[in-house]
Amino acid sequence: MSYFPGLIGKIFIVILLTSFGLAQNTAPAPADQKKPGSQQPEVPAAGGPQGDTGTIAIPKKNPDEQPPKPEPKPKIKNPAGLEDYSIHVSTQLVTVPISVVTKDGQFIPGLKADNFKVFEDGKEQKVQKMELADAPITAVMLLEFSYPNFRVNQQIYGAFMYDMFNAAYGFAQSLKKEDWVAVVSYDMKPTMVVDFTQDKRQVLAGLNSMQIPLRSDSNVFDALYDTLDRLEGVEGHKYILLVGSGIDTFSKLTLDKILAKVKSTRDVTIYTISTGWAAREYFDSRGAFNGDPTINLTYLQADNQMRAFASLTGGRYFQPRFTSEIPGIMADIAQTVRNQYMVYYRPTNPAQDGSYRKLKVELQAPDGGPLTVQNEKGKKLKYQVIYREGYRARQVVE
Repeated sequence: MSYFPGLIGKIFIVILLTSFGLAQNTAPAPADQKKPGSQQPEVPAAGGPQGDTGTIAIPKKNPDEQPPKPEPKPKIKNPAGLEDYSIHVSTQLVTVPISVVTKDGQFIPGLKADNFKVFEDGKEQKVQKMELADAPITAVMLLEFSYPNFRVNQQIYGAFMYDMFNAAYGFAQSLKKEDWVAVVSYDMKPTMVVDFTQDKRQVLAGLNSMQIPLRSDSNVFDALYDTLDRLEGVEGHKYILLVGSGIDTFSKLTLDKILAKVKSTRDVTIYTISTGWAAREYFDSRGAFNGDPTINLTYLQADNQMRAFASLTGGRYFQPRFTSEIPGIMADIAQTVRNQYMVYYRPTNPAQDGSYRKLKVELQAPDGGPLTVQNEKGKKLKYQVIYREGYRARQVVE
């Protein structure tokens, strides 16, 4: 891994963590773009009925005229002796994004709706329909942008960050013109680098604008919570690419609270890339930690947190051992988010009480037996089914 002395600033520029919606340094989107979740006002036609000028005249009110009273709606009556009741019909449709990949991360195509068995809290659900998602993606690149708060060789660490930045640049290059993407960095707090845009040039310029990190704080809990909170106003399925060590210094939120927030999200899939393992092994092998076991424990906890963020939402967790693996990881993520099976069902439990429902997905052959996947040479392939561990039902307040 080469290091470029003249690029120490950008060397730290590694793609570590962003949330989308903060006001600072927001790159303005082109005027003809429409942001995800935004609604454009309807413009009345230039000409009204019968060729009028399109101007709507509002008649003046007569102060003596009383508006007619609406007729009371008839109530539904129960049998004698029982209280009146109302009828509420649940139309909740649960969507489960599912990735079926080989052990090498290759997407397995060709599955049908009857190949999927979905269980909610242990009860099998009837799959209403299944479709292959190949739609434009809406994603936030959430990038940690801080320097390590312990004694290490900053020059080597910067070179590692530079490799990570190049990987982020590769992911940005894979975006299509229909995709929406935002870039958010975080240290003590999240900062909007690029607001949602379809202009790939703005994304690349935003990554290039990240210079020397000024803080050693890394409040990933707060940054992730803020990102999830803001994504609730964006329509459709969303993705978060979280890249960082996973270490949290002193967020206002606790781990339990951020995990509860992640569990409550419905239409967000999180992919995480942990930079801690490679840095830990590299520095520890050179005595940079001076035999301090607490640093390794801190990294181990951080890795587990990053793994939990991904598994709870049906995403994937990556822990590269060498920086040369990162471009391939970015390519896997780009392929996965564009190739997912979307399975829909109406839960047998219609209660909209805000409860958390555990999910389990299995694959089956048309005859009901286990599904076997083979390559072109007839060799059986091992595969994994990736999906979110559960979801929180919508809560209706009567």
